[in-house]
Amino acid sequence: MKSALLALLLLPLAASADNERLPYACDNGSHIEISFSANSDGRPQATLHFADEAITLPQVPAASGTLYRNETLRLHTKEERALFEDDKGNRRDCLRGNTPPPGAASPSPVAASSFVDIAGSVSYLQRIALPPDAVLIVRIQDTARAGAPARTLAEQRIELAGQQVPINFQTTIDRDLIGKRARITISARIESRGKLLFINDRSYPALTNGQPNPVDMRLKPVARGPRR
Repeated sequence: MKSALLALLLLPLAASADNERLPYACDNGSHIEISFSANSDGRPQATLHFADEAITLPQVPAASGTLYRNETLRLHTKEERALFEDDKGNRRDCLRGNTPPPGAASPSPVAASSFVDIAGSVSYLQRIALPPDAVLIVRIQDTARAGAPARTLAEQRIELAGQQVPINFQTTIDRDLIGKRARITISARIESRGKLLFINDRSYPALTNGQPNPVDMRLKPVARGPRR
């Protein structure tokens, strides 16, 4: 799937009469349509429409413009421009309409270096199987302000569908969101039907000298009250 993401941008433009699909022409001669909507929870999202496939990316925080992403693909929109980037550093610069951006080397709305990829894994020691409907929630947060609530820079929800630990995760934050005094940490929790099952009980730094750390998180079970 990873290697195919960039190839999808070369597919013919999907035929559609949907007025909400906006056409974009890219610097490599390819075309794509993008529609913008909200999911069932009201969270904004962007859908990339290809000839025989559609990929939906949820919105995540960005310092400027609007950023959408999943585990392997990022879309940054700003005014009439759209920048695609996959997890291998491949990039496509696109302009709304049917005319590609002027010049193959034209500046992109956000440089690739402005994104920071943070990856790791989550596990626990207890020999307890997770229920099929368990959800892993990973948050990248700025916890620099003492006594103030942590500022969430990114959140990733993984529907486990029976998957057991260790569970890998990868998310992206916009480097422009990181202040000079920021303390970027990772928190994780596993829930089932809204009930908390596991959570981290110590801080896990996400960055060292501005560079991401591979983080292996060890979660602890949540104590349950006595049965009645």
